Amino acid sequence: MNLNALYVDFNSYFASVEQQLVPQLRGKPLGVLAVMAETTCCIAASYEAKAFGVKTGTVVSEARKLCPDIVFVQARPPLYVEYHHQLIEIVESCTHVEKVLSIDEMVCQLTGSQQIKDNALKLASKIKREIAKNAGDYIKCSIGIAPNTFLAKVASNMQKPDGCVVIEGHELPQRLFGLALRDLNGIGKQMEARLNRYRINTVEQLYLANRQQLQTAWGSIEGERMYDKLRGIEPYYVKNTRSSLGHSHVLPPEQRNQAGARAVLHRLLQKASMRMRSYDLLASRIAVKIKFRNMPSWSLESAISPTDNTLTLIKALETFLQYYPNTKHEPYAVGVSFSGLLTAEEAARDLFQTAPLENEKKLNKAIDTLNSKFGKNTIYFGGAHQALKDAPMRIAFNHIPDLAVEGDEVED
Repeated sequence: MNLNALYVDFNSYFASVEQQLVPQLRGKPLGVLAVMAETTCCIAASYEAKAFGVKTGTVVSEARKLCPDIVFVQARPPLYVEYHHQLIEIVESCTHVEKVLSIDEMVCQLTGSQQIKDNALKLASKIKREIAKNAGDYIKCSIGIAPNTFLAKVASNMQKPDGCVVIEGHELPQRLFGLALRDLNGIGKQMEARLNRYRINTVEQLYLANRQQLQTAWGSIEGERMYDKLRGIEPYYVKNTRSSLGHSHVLPPEQRNQAGARAVLHRLLQKASMRMRSYDLLASRIAVKIKFRNMPSWSLESAISPTDNTLTLIKALETFLQYYPNTKHEPYAVGVSFSGLLTAEEAARDLFQTAPLENEKKLNKAIDTLNSKFGKNTIYFGGAHQALKDAPMRIAFNHIPDLAVEGDEVED
């Protein structure tokens, strides 16, 4: 079985970029926050902080207890996206990047002589050297090499930071048996508990289960895919079209009131509308959610006539906000999402459409063009006025922002 995949996983990516850019942060325990507030959590931690038990999701107050000397900085997503594209170019200069999997992960397909172990290791060393030379010494990556993407990912996690591990076909399955179930990508806490209910408690038991048993345990075709992944086979995936998009934001302390939540929701909606138009899609459902301190979350969702028009979507948002809970509990996070996404060709025209569709398109295009050219807040609808500095760019696992569409001003 050939070595087909080389997986590059950048270590503590956000924190490493900050340490590369700010020499004073090097060697120090560092936590990266979406919002500078005691009630939020770390979205990244440096390896110096991880040594104290601080990790992604650790609340700031808990991080201070674990590591009294920890330093916190606010995330700068535009810079992380810029570095991301630079790193793709660096790896691409060494070998072709087959697929970008997230802001800090990519996989390269090995071909020809690259599939020989010694040559694959030489390629991994070259990638590391070029990254250090062109991106900086503090940008480290772990590289996994294996017969398929899944096992290469597993290998990349076996030696961190700055590691390089090869799993060869003849080592399977015994090489995997020393791992815990949750060392395998795709098996989290809930999936582990589910497998345990089916008497699968070890990787060896997982490997020995047949296709039908894994399909039953997963409750989907993903179980059969796991059967292939463990054997070095690259499973087949049908590429799905985008079905939803949205933005959410943890409110800064000064916005944790009804007026602040309303303003940030308007800001999120306007950002999401521009992003949706960049994909040439229309939304047929809109949902709003507000999380409150010490009370259940409040949310509403409704079908709408397919649209990408910001004004139409604002009207739907304002309708929702008429039902804002009558409570003194403070809101601490808000979100807006669009679903049932369609192309213009797929959408049926609303028989009761009153405003000329062409005028809507011209207005939205003008707003998007001016904001792209002169800055994201050049033109905006008034509901977002009190939240222009809130809800900056965010980076989700499966969504790398387009700076031209979603980028905020990059701060030095």
